[in-house]
Amino acid sequence: MNRLATAPLTLTCAGRPVARYETRPDLPARLAPRPYLHPVTTLAGTPVTESAPADHAHHLGVSVAVPDVAGRNFWGGRTYVRGQGPTELDNHGEQRHAEFKLSDPDGFVEDLQWRADSGVLLRERRTVAVTRLGDDAWALDLTFALTNPAAEDLTIGSPATNGRPGAAYGGFFWRAPKEPAAPAVFTATAEGESAVHGRPADWLALTGDGWTLVFAGATAETRRDPWFVRTGEYPGVGSSLACDARLAIPAGGTAVRRVVTVVADGRLDRKRAASLVRRAVAA
Repeated sequence: MNRLATAPLTLTCAGRPVARYETRPDLPARLAPRPYLHPVTTLAGTPVTESAPADHAHHLGVSVAVPDVAGRNFWGGRTYVRGQGPTELDNHGEQRHAEFKLSDPDGFVEDLQWRADSGVLLRERRTVAVTRLGDDAWALDLTFALTNPAAEDLTIGSPATNGRPGAAYGGFFWRAPKEPAAPAVFTATAEGESAVHGRPADWLALTGDGWTLVFAGATAETRRDPWFVRTGEYPGVGSSLACDARLAIPAGGTAVRRVVTVVADGRLDRKRAASLVRRAVAA
């Protein structure tokens, strides 16, 4: 267990609390302990995240989670082994909060260490900012920069690169609340899980009971990453750092991704989703 639990950080927008950030959660090693945002709500107070649900206890609200960093599991749960399938392994890492370089009610800059086997595999600089978009919408802007501090190259993989087609999860991940009806999902040109999963898109919207999330890659490199999408089995959206091939981070090198998420009350149509996400990325 991680015995260094501390009080969470609350983020606000328009004077209202909209997200809580857990910096040192006291979690079992099997869940790959890491900082995460939960609960996240709309401005009207509707929850749009879920943490440690019964179907996937290692899904922790909004987090940066990777199932294979040089063979170590920073996602949680079982590890996909080529030729063997999902397997229980004692290979889980931990993202450890080091310090806040800046911390305000509307955002923070944080340094973290990705640790496994008593060593540091990655150093991360994480930047999170909250922006108001109107009376019924706000944006969560999350950038993570992963630096390889070693003298040797390091690679990041996924179940897809390890032999499981369609399972290229790993990177930014948002677990939404499970409701009686599965949420709808669409991009500017496609609709439905099978049509949007595993494909890049400038933005992708997930709509539930009284809420909409619109995800957008805010850099050219981020937009090249396909979206990982689930609606039927559970509601979740993430990026795919390693889809068709492992992502290499050379010695001393850094991989950077920025995802902006519009959090809106109500069910947005394509026109409104596109308009809000353009404003959010520009801001």
